[in-house]
Amino acid sequence: MSYTLINPHLHTDTIVAVATASGTGAIAVIRLSGPEAITLTNSVFKGKDLSLQASHTIHFGTIRDEGKIVDEVLVSLFVAPHSYTKENVVEISCHGSDFIVQQIVKLLLKKGARLANAGEFTKRAFLNGQFDLAQAEAVADLIASDSALSHEVAMKQMRGGFSQEIKRLRAELVHFASMIELELDFGEEDVEFADRDQLRSLILNIQQIIRELLKSFELGNVIKNGVPTVIVGKPNAGKSTLLNKLLNEEKAIVSDVPGTTRDFIEDEINMGGVTFRFIDTAGLRETTDKVEAIGVERTMQKLSQSSLIIYLFDITDTTPEELQSELEVLNPKKLPFLPVANKIDQATPEKLASFAGIDGLVQISAAEGAHMEDLKQALVDKVNLGKLNTQQQTIVTNLRHVDSLNKTYEALDDVLNGVALGMSGDLVAADIRRALYSLGEITGEITTDDLLDNIFTKFCIGK
Repeated sequence: MSYTLINPHLHTDTIVAVATASGTGAIAVIRLSGPEAITLTNSVFKGKDLSLQASHTIHFGTIRDEGKIVDEVLVSLFVAPHSYTKENVVEISCHGSDFIVQQIVKLLLKKGARLANAGEFTKRAFLNGQFDLAQAEAVADLIASDSALSHEVAMKQMRGGFSQEIKRLRAELVHFASMIELELDFGEEDVEFADRDQLRSLILNIQQIIRELLKSFELGNVIKNGVPTVIVGKPNAGKSTLLNKLLNEEKAIVSDVPGTTRDFIEDEINMGGVTFRFIDTAGLRETTDKVEAIGVERTMQKLSQSSLIIYLFDITDTTPEELQSELEVLNPKKLPFLPVANKIDQATPEKLASFAGIDGLVQISAAEGAHMEDLKQALVDKVNLGKLNTQQQTIVTNLRHVDSLNKTYEALDDVLNGVALGMSGDLVAADIRRALYSLGEITGEITTDDLLDNIFTKFCIGK
């Protein structure tokens, strides 16, 4: 049985890489892609003749180096174009010893394969038309997903949800661009094939969609990268105790001595499908201790970098008026702020009641673990995911896509201005082409080698 590579963009060389994480495990997977993937594997495989086997089949045998058995393996075949890369692909499942993996890879290199670059399997899949560039980037997001929501959004984008939206907008613009280009061919006859009112209506509609997509990035970034959440407050408010309780481990040192935390401590947990990156900081107070003063300065720096602030205070020695004053000083940028009263187990009922008028206040006892679920729910609510419908809503998670959408919006603004001023068709067409170019960058209809290298070198090797 012979294999014919039918795609003209397929590469002539065959690449190999370890597709599983490094380190000893039960099994490891070595992946090959290219015209000689099956032939090269067949030359070191003792079992069925792989060149005679059908696609999507698995075969048991041994890998041998000049007759010496290296390992017993399972070989999976994916015959072009029915594979991830649309090339011949082989996946060798061997035992997870680093020594065995290295021996098999060296053997395949000796037979004529070359080591794959980072992301080269997915890059070949893109170049061979398996999916567009936005979908390829979603593959990396799917691998990196660490929450239910990030997985769901990446899966939708990988299956073409975002791409379809962009392609639909681009198709509508292409129609009007072609009509205006046609007008230029009849310039002397003063004809108008592209109705300017319809064009204006289309542009306004596309801009509205782009605004919604850009607005979704705020949520998309949260879903993809997590929420930097800073825990601030005075010394001994219980910040380290709260962090330990949230993480369910003794991450931070807890002491009755004020100023114990002198630097920030970071860790993350997933709540409500969202990853929160919690940062415990040095207590905010005037201090003559140079080391503690540096910690306080770093706390202020972390505040400016955060997306959500937990202001934790000891309810037993704070008044509502003091709290309001401290919140106003700490949050000039109007970031999402959650006031949290700690040590309620030590407070009188009258003291607890005095804070009833504080908007959004959560009352807890970090040491006792009281009302921690209320706090977690309040944090999730602050991220404002309640309106999110990942099944229907297109969500932008990639900064490169945001940049291209902004450029598209600006070009469309120029189209509207050109139409309003009665500019000639060639100038209007030039601005439409600029918008089309920016949209095409998202899906990969417009690419450069530098752009592709920048995207795919961020992938892991073997993907």
